Amino acid sequence: MLVMYVQTRPMNSHVPRQPYHKEKTKKETVWQKMVRHRGSYLYVAPMFILYLVFSVYPLFASIGFTLYQWNGIGDPSAFVGLDNFKRVIGDSIFWGSFLHSGIYTVILVPIQLTLALLLALVLNNPKLRGSTFYRTIYFLPVVTSPAVIGVIVQLVLANFGPNVNDLLIKAHLFSTPVDWLGDPTIAMGTIIIVGIWQSFGYNLVFFLAGLQTIPAELYEAARIDGANTLVRLFSITLPMLRAVGIMIVFLAIYGSMQVFDIVQTITRGGPYFGTEVVNTYIYHQAFGDAGGQSVQPNVGFASAASLFYGLILLVFSLGQAYVFVQMRRQRAALRL
Repeated sequence: MLVMYVQTRPMNSHVPRQPYHKEKTKKETVWQKMVRHRGSYLYVAPMFILYLVFSVYPLFASIGFTLYQWNGIGDPSAFVGLDNFKRVIGDSIFWGSFLHSGIYTVILVPIQLTLALLLALVLNNPKLRGSTFYRTIYFLPVVTSPAVIGVIVQLVLANFGPNVNDLLIKAHLFSTPVDWLGDPTIAMGTIIIVGIWQSFGYNLVFFLAGLQTIPAELYEAARIDGANTLVRLFSITLPMLRAVGIMIVFLAIYGSMQVFDIVQTITRGGPYFGTEVVNTYIYHQAFGDAGGQSVQPNVGFASAASLFYGLILLVFSLGQAYVFVQMRRQRAALRL
């Protein structure tokens, strides 16, 4: 009928058209946007001010200190130029602490993320009762001060008074006490175990958030098609978590490379620099007491070590950004 209507319509018929007026909208400037959203900026202003005072300003102020030999008292006057950076690059203890940070990261991240993912899969089950309670329990170490955790662990593993060794010997698991904090290898393993437990809740929450974004219809369709649990895991869950998972991996690596509180409170980098990581190395060089030995504080040298290590982490961050860009390009190509 529509085709017949079009064909029989007179050629000279004219339907007047309404004039089209395109409204010209003036582009809003950045300042106008800030004024319009001033309530949001006022809300984040306290955090931003504290960040500038305690993070940005010390960062730029420490750059000037790298050129001096200074113990932190008075004004720096002993100009040494780039000698502090040369000392950092040639210091075997710095590279040893860098190796310890790498060992801590390489061992902690895979174990922690695997356990966090497995537990997130369990807690994400809607049939599980009390899942909120379990989530709270696993997240409690995160909100607990790492310094407090380190002090408690040090007391529990100490070789005096009631401790873990007494329980192990009474249970006939060991015949002699274990020097948990006196042997460098065992001490490093102890720190890694405590680190896995202390920061476990962060990654658990991230994985839970990622799992809750996966549509339930995908699992229902897979069940109808006869897919078992493993097939659903490798065909739906892990592919859908890829973007979130890579972000979690990078955050876990970046956080592990900056470990400080647990190492400082449990071993202080000892014994004999056996558990010294980069952040404790920088701290000890700035305030003395390196590896349990009293040293002359040198804020300039510590600032140079901090800046040098920051550049290493910056390279890692640039690599992270490159990986994300490549992933976005691959996803865009697949959509086309």
